Amino acid sequence: MPKPSQKTKNDAKDTELVRAINGGRQDLFYELVNRYEKSLYNFGLRMCDNPSDAEDMVQDTFLNVFKYLEGFRYETKFRNWLYRVATSACLKKKRRSKYAPDRELSLDEFLPADESAVSMDLPRWASQPLDQVLGGELAGVIRQAMLDLPEKYRLVVVLRDVEGFTTQETAEILDLTPTNIKVRLHRARLFLREALKSYYETD
Repeated sequence: MPKPSQKTKNDAKDTELVRAINGGRQDLFYELVNRYEKSLYNFGLRMCDNPSDAEDMVQDTFLNVFKYLEGFRYETKFRNWLYRVATSACLKKKRRSKYAPDRELSLDEFLPADESAVSMDLPRWASQPLDQVLGGELAGVIRQAMLDLPEKYRLVVVLRDVEGFTTQETAEILDLTPTNIKVRLHRARLFLREALKSYYETD
């Protein structure tokens, strides 16, 4: 019998904590915060590229989680639900931010005529250990390429390729169909591959 994966163990621990908190152990809420505040902050940075906005997003997320946790449905993974709350908080914060760009780049001028001819494989950078990617020269290249993506594409590629959610989970978080997620992910990866081409050509 195969051993449960770390992800499965984490999901089980989340459920255990949520049940305990909803059962009256509100002191355990800070354990949930400790488990996720760093990853949510990094998620906010990748979406907004502004530390202050990322910090505010994390705070807003946990305030909403605390407020609505009692209504959490246990058939959903807590992490998926958390990122749905975080995504909503991030979009609201970004729209209010003075750092939000005046216009978003259109992908149309960058994409090949036949998108279906391009592989849907995970980009090379996304399959590398995260500490290597974020600690080197590539970090700035990836960060800027992601920020150049229109918001709806950036969300999908961050959730799928960086945060590691499945297509189905990403669809649930963003309230879209899996097909819609696949289309957006495909287009986002095409853009990122083009943006990173010059970096890898010098490898």
